[in-house]
Amino acid sequence: MASQNEACVRFVKVQKSYDGESLVIKNLNLEVIRGEFLTMLGPSGSGKTTCLMMVAGFEPATHGEIYLNERPINSVPPHKRGIGMVFQNYALFPHMTVAENLAFPLEVRKMSKSEIDKRIKRALDMVELGAFGNRLPAQLSGGQQQRVAVARALVFDPEVVLMDEPLGALDKNLREQMQYEIKHIHENLGVTVIYVTHDQSEALTMSNRIAVFDDGVIQQLATPQVLYEQPENAFVAKFIGENNVLLGKVTEVNGESCRVEVNGAPVEAKIVNIAGVGKPSTLSLRPERVTLNPAENQFPNVFEGRVQELIYLGDHIRTRMSICGQDEFVVKVPNSAAHAQLRKGETVKVGWKTEDCRALDA
Repeated sequence: MASQNEACVRFVKVQKSYDGESLVIKNLNLEVIRGEFLTMLGPSGSGKTTCLMMVAGFEPATHGEIYLNERPINSVPPHKRGIGMVFQNYALFPHMTVAENLAFPLEVRKMSKSEIDKRIKRALDMVELGAFGNRLPAQLSGGQQQRVAVARALVFDPEVVLMDEPLGALDKNLREQMQYEIKHIHENLGVTVIYVTHDQSEALTMSNRIAVFDDGVIQQLATPQVLYEQPENAFVAKFIGENNVLLGKVTEVNGESCRVEVNGAPVEAKIVNIAGVGKPSTLSLRPERVTLNPAENQFPNVFEGRVQELIYLGDHIRTRMSICGQDEFVVKVPNSAAHAQLRKGETVKVGWKTEDCRALDA
């Protein structure tokens, strides 16, 4: 990836309103680094697709400026921005062959016939469809059509490629396969990609950085690992990965840790984002960070839990328990002989480290 000061796309104080009153995007400041794969992730209506449409030029910004390579583009029409675009529904021309679909953006740019042929061959080889140039889209599978759409977005060497839920129409296995293919194409070409999805596992798999949107605001911008391991607020913690949420009140603060009372049980947690002693807090704890039947004095947090449900998932057993008065506490138990004897209804001890339990906003 390029150095941190080389922004390919920049949003500066960007706002967007459709009705002149409520803002769908609220004062967005964001730099997309040249060559990175940045994913805009969030629930429906959070503003992520609106951001993509403003970069593409299909939606005007109500306020603020968007820059492409330090050039303001608010007043530049979409076809002059030099941006590649991949949609969920492929948007291929059905009456054109694969090669003709790829030729279209090149012909618009008045390239020579020999240059067009060379670029089409390179783009089709890139997505491993070299022998499919003469086929119509209807003669291709969904995954092949999506590969053609990716090839068409890349064929004219754009500075930026925008992808709006491009894998949403594919089945699970094909979707996962395409995630890796797009990731590898990005790594090989070094093109800047801005990707929109509401699928958190997709975002974690593919991205260099993820911007988590909610209500028109970026809640956290970080690498996949940091987002998962160090969520900064309760929304991000709940939205990224499976998560145990314990609601309580801060009773004591001690340096970087605090004590939170959850239904009468004192829980030691790492301070991330709390309002202070006497204030409510949301505790965030990943299911895989919880240990069953811990050794004596292994953890500061040890509680008794009652097994409510066991779901066999191959490599682990998803164990739902009742702990600290909350019935939806999940522990991911490795599928090993040591834990094979778990039974529904039994009471077992569970424990976890202070630093794995994050005290967040209420």
